[in-house]
Amino acid sequence: MSELATLARPYAEAVFKRAKEIGNSQEWSETLAFLSAAMQDENLTEIVNNPKVSEAQVVKLMQEICQDQVTGEGINFLKLLIENDRLNLAPQIAEQFESYKAEDEGYVDVDVITAYALTKAEEQSFASSLKKKLNKAVNIRSSVDKSLIGGFLVRAGDSVIDGSISGQLQQLAKRI
Repeated sequence: MSELATLARPYAEAVFKRAKEIGNSQEWSETLAFLSAAMQDENLTEIVNNPKVSEAQVVKLMQEICQDQVTGEGINFLKLLIENDRLNLAPQIAEQFESYKAEDEGYVDVDVITAYALTKAEEQSFASSLKKKLNKAVNIRSSVDKSLIGGFLVRAGDSVIDGSISGQLQQLAKRI
């Protein structure tokens, strides 16, 4: 696990526990997704990491950016992240929060990467196979990566299933 993920874990756990207490997991999910997206903007990251920009200025800037998207406890959480110099962890916190939420709700988010786009029928077939294998409901996010040549690559949490031709070629090259 990366250092950033380790630093993000206590924040993600705390937010998840709070969301469970008051029953607003979806609101927190949206808040964290927005903060994550904002912190992936290079210009904003540059400003936040600039030592010449004060904490108060970062708080004011972020409140202006988040106006309608982040409210109430989300603003307090935002201030906490800024105060502890952890705002850059927003993407990792959001990712871990979603993982806790999925575990709690009994489903798993699965990334399916294929060389060619899947039809709806193929996607449903894939979902039912993965549901049996993982013993959980499955939310599939599919994408296309032509470098796979053929086959698929599945990522479900920490598990990876590489059924791609490029993966098989890499394994063959290692054996030789």
